[in-house]
Formats: sequence, structure tokens, C-alpha cells
Amino acid sequence: MDIETQKPKVLRLGKWFKRKHKRDGPFHLREVSDGGEDEGDDYLDSVLFRSKEMAPYVSIDELRIFVGTWNVAGRSPIGSLAVDLEEWLNLKDAADMYVLGFQEIVPLKARHVIGAEDPTEATNWNMLIGKTLNNKYGCPWLVPMLNIISSNSYHYAGNPDSRRKKSVSNLNGNPLRERPRNQHDRLNGSGDQYKLIASKKMVGVFVSVWMKSELLKKYCISNVKVCSVACGIMGCLGNKGAVSVSMSIEGTSFCFIVAHLASGEKKGDEVRRNYQVSEIFRRTSFTRSPQNDMSSPPLTILGHDRILWLGDLNYRLCLEDSFARQLIKKQDWRALHEFDQLRREQRDGRVFQGWKEGSIDFAPTYKYSSHNFNCYSGGLPSRSGEKQRTPAWCDRILWYGRGIKQLSYFRSESKFSDHRPVSALFSTQVKPLSLPVQELLQCTPFFPP
Repeated sequence: MDIETQKPKVLRLGKWFKRKHKRDGPFHLREVSDGGEDEGDDYLDSVLFRSKEMAPYVSIDELRIFVGTWNVAGRSPIGSLAVDLEEWLNLKDAADMYVLGFQEIVPLKARHVIGAEDPTEATNWNMLIGKTLNNKYGCPWLVPMLNIISSNSYHYAGNPDSRRKKSVSNLNGNPLRERPRNQHDRLNGSGDQYKLIASKKMVGVFVSVWMKSELLKKYCISNVKVCSVACGIMGCLGNKGAVSVSMSIEGTSFCFIVAHLASGEKKGDEVRRNYQVSEIFRRTSFTRSPQNDMSSPPLTILGHDRILWLGDLNYRLCLEDSFARQLIKKQDWRALHEFDQLRREQRDGRVFQGWKEGSIDFAPTYKYSSHNFNCYSGGLPSRSGEKQRTPAWCDRILWYGRGIKQLSYFRSESKFSDHRPVSALFSTQVKPLSLPVQELLQCTPFFPP
């Protein structure tokens, strides 16, 4: 069969496939017209059935992920914070997943840094996040709360009614512990739109990952693991460092790293930050699943398909304080970029080589005055006892890997702490697990909103 004869049949195959899946999506074949009559569906069914033996059908879905970082300056979540949280999470344009990173959820005092981990504040934040995410979709008291896990190996147990149960049941680690049955029923109502699937705390650094309930039923979520790396005082205490989550959504692996790096704006402080980044890369690892070759080394950060790094990275602006404030007043962000320490370190190849960050078109997020929440700390005239700090973009979100597109990058205006929250919305590709064509056609495909 020559190419000209075969082409109309390929185009008609595209039309037939669209009729089989009525719902439009960004990865559906565009409508085409070949000017001829359609052949019967029986013929196309037979063509597709024969092609199954030649190669499996592989489709790609898209997932919208909201990523946010916030240094809350040691303050506990309170009821009035719910309004700020809703504004930060941008619920008018709800995402499929929420990856939230916090720093200083407890004051960085000796009893918190040296003492045993206390999950209280992490639990309080998760309760408030769950209530905020689900308030508009169901009863606000139906909060999808799971126990905070302190171990470094666990997984989301999955939905027992899901068609993917067989796939999920093969995961490694201890099952994610749920509360007793009666309490679980009360906290996890049928109206819940989002579920907590991973959470990890190390002193003040905290990560919380949520996903839409409907996607937990449609997707195979596997290999959910966490890791913490402490590289603060003496290089081993948790006042600075990172907590990370590794997980697979269908056939695509993700890694989310929430970091709090060394503070300070003296010359040479950036060297400490660069070193801590290298330590987080070196020491973050996730054990392999039992179905994989156990002789394989643990999975590292760069071993994932999609990687998102967020947090209070503490890189500063390398210019005199008064000049920085003048540029901020003019909203000349492009001029400020030239003095951004993180971008300089990247450009010179000393940190985050090959990583990407969106254009920063918002004011520096640190440090705001505790006396006047609308002004930066210090400056002239300066209040007695107030720290003099050159404003800086300390709070950042970076990414690495193909198939990631940043849709927005912005800051929120909550005055809860001396940092402003920073957020980004990503659209990322998710490759389904390889399945035969016939089985894929029986599945209900996911299309992004």
C-alpha cells in the first residue's frame, strides 16, 4: 500500500478515536478533514486490534501541581489564618495536587533542635490545610487527616475500591497508618475533594502533599517515600536542611524537596548555602521497591523524572541596602535580578546547574518589619532593636526535568510572618503505566480541567 493511499485511513483512525472518547483534552488528536467518506468502525476496530500486537498504546496525561513555600517564623497556625491560607492556595483556580513546604513551623530554639520530634505543629498545619482545601467542596469539618509518619519509608495505601488495587498493593514500606475506624469515618467523609498522601517534619522544615480524591482512584500512586537531611549546626542538626518526598504517579517519578538553607548576608555566606545544597543532593536517597532489583542503589534526587525544589534558600541581593530599596520602590525587578545571589551562583556553575526558575516579577519576600507589616525591616529611620536586612528573594521554587511547564510564579501578601509566601503553578506530563491497547480503551481517561 503506498503512502498516499494509507494517509486517509490514518486520518480516519484519528476521527474514530475521538468518537470513542467524547471528552476533549489537550492530547487528543486535532480534528482533521480528508474530504472522503469514513470507513466503518468495524474496519477501524480491526486495524487497532492488529496494532496491539505491534506496539502498546502510550498516552500522556497532564497534571496541574500547585507548589508553595512559606517561612512562618515559628508561629502556630491560628483560626484567622484560614483567610490568608485560602488566598495563598489560589482556590479559585484549583490544582490537581498541592505540594506545600514550610520553614520554621516551630521556633528554632535548642529544645526544638536538639529534643525529640513533636508532631503537634505539623498536625495543626495539616488540619488547617485540609480544612481550607475542602471547605468549598464539602463540610469543612470533614478534614482528610492521616497520622504524621516519622519513618523514612511508607506509602499511600490506596483506595480499596480502585481498579488499580492490584498495582498499589505491590508497594514497599509500612502502610500509611490511618486513625481508628470510627474517627477515620468522621474525618474522611465522602465529600472530601483532597486527601493527604505524604507529610514529613524535621524540626521546623515541613512538607505536606495533597491530591484530588478522584485522581487517587484513577491513577496508580506508588513508592511514596520520605527522607530528611539535617545539615545545620555542626553539619548535623535539623535547624537547617531538607525534607523530601519521592513518589510515582503512573509511570512518572516525582521528587519534591523542601529546604531551609543557611542564613546571613555577609560575604561568603553563599558558600555555606552552596555546600548545604550539595549535601542535600548527596545524602537524600529513597530505598527501591521490592519488585525492583534489590541490588540497585537507592534512588537519588536526580534519579527522578520530575523534580521540584522549594524553600527558604536564603540567597540574598549583592548590593547596598539603600540602592536595593530604591530599585524595589521603582519595581525595577530586571535590574534587581542582576544582583541576585542565587542566579549569580547558578551562572558561575557553583550550584543548581541545569535547573530552571521562572521570571521573578514580584518584590523581594524577606524581611518584613514586625512593627509595620507593609515595610521591610531596617532602613531609615530604623526602629530600635529592629534588624537591618537588605530585602531579598529568599523564598524560591526551582525545577529540573523534562515535561514541566511553569504557568505562574507569584507571591502572596499574608502578613502572618516576616516572609511572604511564594507559589508556582506547574503543568506536567504524566506517562501512564504501559498497558495493552484494549485495556487502555476500557479505562476512563483523565483529562485536566
